[in-house]
Amino acid sequence: MKIALLGGSGFIGTEFIRQFGEQHDIFIGDIVKSTTYPERSAHCDIRRKDDLRAFLKGADVVINLAAVHRDDVRPLSLYHDTNVQGSQNICDVADELGIKHQIFTSSVAVYGFQDGAPDESAPHEYSNMYGETKSKAEDRYNAWYSKGEGKTLTVIRPTVVFGPGNRGNVYNLLRQLASGAFIMIGDGKNRKSMCYVENIAAFIGHALEFKEGHDVYNYVDKPDFEMNTLVSLVRSHVGKGEGVGLRLPYWFGYCAGAGFDLLAFLTRKTFPISRIRIQKFCSNSVFSASKAHDTCGFKAPIPLEKALVYTIEQEFPKKN
Repeated sequence: MKIALLGGSGFIGTEFIRQFGEQHDIFIGDIVKSTTYPERSAHCDIRRKDDLRAFLKGADVVINLAAVHRDDVRPLSLYHDTNVQGSQNICDVADELGIKHQIFTSSVAVYGFQDGAPDESAPHEYSNMYGETKSKAEDRYNAWYSKGEGKTLTVIRPTVVFGPGNRGNVYNLLRQLASGAFIMIGDGKNRKSMCYVENIAAFIGHALEFKEGHDVYNYVDKPDFEMNTLVSLVRSHVGKGEGVGLRLPYWFGYCAGAGFDLLAFLTRKTFPISRIRIQKFCSNSVFSASKAHDTCGFKAPIPLEKALVYTIEQEFPKKN
């Protein structure tokens, strides 16, 4: 099977090739050359149809991991140009080339800050440009699937992904805890859904076997940790003692975040603390994933707590 892996130079794409590169012919199309698999890598900007026509020719399956996702992206039009128009370009070229099997990695950001644990049928109530453009990208894929016959479309909505080498939100939390610079904000009773990179890559590989049809899956590794439990677990493994350490009330953290937002506006600099980051940290981010784990025959290879401990040991070996 020849797989065109768009945006494959990144964290998830690199892990996906590690797991499935010997079973399939996988080629990376990205605006950044893969440092791990340069021999598989070719330049491809999904905003350019000519790039896609050249790269996707002969592919049996297209996996789209490419996305603009950071909170500080400027200009804001990059969200639409990459996430939405890029998806439209992929679908258009797939039809031109007769490619009928696609896997698209969307995001649980399409749900926004909903109460409870949204499943795949929950409405899209996105709260930022990333969630909005991922939702609109899904619309483009849905339209592609409905046009023509014999197609297979799998939309996967991962929660926050972590693992050794990633420098996202989970790593930032681990780094702060390992350095001793972390201060707990709020009562810590909110829960967070997470997924380990090896598991989400394995699920994408599992989706390669899906037959004709269209389906959507949240991807979360269970159980969802309460923040008090998560912080205590990490602190114990980095030698910072038991419990959560110093704790401040939510209102104080929120005001501090607003202050840093003002400072960022005045100085045109980016700071690690912001109002939206405090809000995200102290809110529930829980999503149902029973469909992925219970109805399609998939079993995650690594338990969540084991994956978290392994990541800590790899990233902060001197702290253990």
